[in-house]
Amino acid sequence: MTTTTPGAPRAVSDDPDHPDVTVALVTLGCARNDVDSEELAGRLAAGGFRLVEDPADAETVVVNTCGFVDAAKKDSVDTLLAAADLKGSGRTRAVVAVGCLAERYGKDLAESLPEADAVLGFDDYPDIAGRLRSVLAGEVLHAHTPQDRRRLLPISPVDRAAGHLSVPGHAPASGPRAVRRRLSGGPMAPLKLASGCDRRCSFCAIPTFRGSFLSRRPSDILAEAGWLARDGVREVFLVSENSTSYGKDLGDLRLLETLLPELAAVDGIERVRVSYLQPAEIRPGLVETIATTPGVSPYYDLSFQHASATVLRRMRRFGDPDSFLGLLGRVRSLAPTAGVRSNVIVGFPGETDGDLQTLCDFLVAARLDVTGVFGYSDEDGTEAATLDGKLDDTEIRARVEHVTDLVEQLTADRAEARLGDDVVVLVESLEDGDDGTVAEGRADHQGPEVDGSTRLTRGRYALGDLVPAVVVAAEGADLVAEPAHD
Repeated sequence: MTTTTPGAPRAVSDDPDHPDVTVALVTLGCARNDVDSEELAGRLAAGGFRLVEDPADAETVVVNTCGFVDAAKKDSVDTLLAAADLKGSGRTRAVVAVGCLAERYGKDLAESLPEADAVLGFDDYPDIAGRLRSVLAGEVLHAHTPQDRRRLLPISPVDRAAGHLSVPGHAPASGPRAVRRRLSGGPMAPLKLASGCDRRCSFCAIPTFRGSFLSRRPSDILAEAGWLARDGVREVFLVSENSTSYGKDLGDLRLLETLLPELAAVDGIERVRVSYLQPAEIRPGLVETIATTPGVSPYYDLSFQHASATVLRRMRRFGDPDSFLGLLGRVRSLAPTAGVRSNVIVGFPGETDGDLQTLCDFLVAARLDVTGVFGYSDEDGTEAATLDGKLDDTEIRARVEHVTDLVEQLTADRAEARLGDDVVVLVESLEDGDDGTVAEGRADHQGPEVDGSTRLTRGRYALGDLVPAVVVAAEGADLVAEPAHD
């Protein structure tokens, strides 16, 4: 969960008809939601709201929900209820749900959760300040009836409805930009590459509420990267639902290969990282660009999901152990120490013992740095929910436990194999230690939050430093390193 962090200039309204109102943003879910919240914060600040960190200090609490899986949905509802409890004891006057859960369920969520004063969809984002003022004035905003976003116009990841608002530091003449105000400091920031997804994976509902794939224009991305760099960001983390599709709607499917070197050349940006690569779509040129471009992390977030060809076909995906291992071989031939992470779904309808063994054998051979293991569960409105061959919950839990145990050992083995490797660590946190400042950050092969971290044992550092170091110990996915030079 992320809340606003003080540090950016406060927006104060000079309009007596729109007095300064405090608002806290609570963000759940993925890095894409983090960017959405910062865009909402930019609009709210421009609309005269004052951002505060603690929901208990806010007149309005906006919860940016996640609607991906059952656990995330529950977390979102629990967070909304906790925020609603503040209305009886503190300054809080209104609680508003936004984000994927709000978009996905709309009217149904509003009816089942009366504690929320409003449930707003993506179409409400351009005038979020006006919507919140209406809620505070006692108006009842009717939640939308959810529709399949694939059948509507794409959801724009830039604010084309309010071209006069721009990211701080962008000239108005440069055209409409995403409205954004950073909610957390630090030398890493997600940067939205695109929104939506055109794939039809049978288990995934995301396209129905996130919409069709829509690339941001390279000029917008580069301008925002420059603004982030001026705010102290050293690593940009490109986020989307499917980064390998970038550019296809702009007429150039190889656009990411040309964009990455340009991003790496932005003054102040020292590291560019790409998230969510679809194995069946990744091109040899993109593999090479990520592996060999200075300033681009040789890091591959490959969404394998399974390894059995039979299960993958039922998922409406493609691949098999040989093709996946061939892809990993190409990666490592270009960048032997590249980081590779993935996610897998265990217990998919029709998964046999043989399919599970195929997956386990692949994971052993793949030598991934980190693998997220998820047990299958039905998602509303997906094809997979209608498939036969469902496994019972007990069996799915047993399979998840089996694969998780395997993955934990493989992750530890992979980390141990990095002993003696040279790494460059981006310092993201500092604390005092007996032998000087103890710094923690991430090496090139470690993505934000999900791939472990690297601790530097001695030396003097500042946030944002990029420190050459040598790996001397491993603890699960986490590494310990000593600076290469005192």
